[in-house]
Amino acid sequence: MEDRIRYIEHAGKQILLVDVSHCTAAEVAKISTLVPSYVVSEPPGSVLLLADFTDAEFDRAAVDSLKKSTVFDRPHLKKSAWVGTENLPHIFFEHIKNFSRRELPTFPTRAEAMEWLVKD
Repeated sequence: MEDRIRYIEHAGKQILLVDVSHCTAAEVAKISTLVPSYVVSEPPGSVLLLADFTDAEFDRAAVDSLKKSTVFDRPHLKKSAWVGTENLPHIFFEHIKNFSRRELPTFPTRAEAMEWLVKD
């Protein structure tokens, strides 16, 4: 599972990729619990994070795990972008945003998300 969380480089900048594409709801929950351990060791306001949810499955446990993860991540993020949220019910997405008190910009492709992340 941890191979789904890794740094990639785009336009000379490091982006933390959280790839839960094609994962079951249980895998989404498990991976999202691992994300804070990668983020909290970084300086506040420094991490560019790209989460790819393409064709992922969601249930209440996965959403609860995502809610917790987004709260722990918040102080360390500079920007975050989400891709492939079509399978995430809108009400769940809104719950995650409200719980974490974060904006969660979504993009149709990884390429568009990465361009937005590295733009100052």
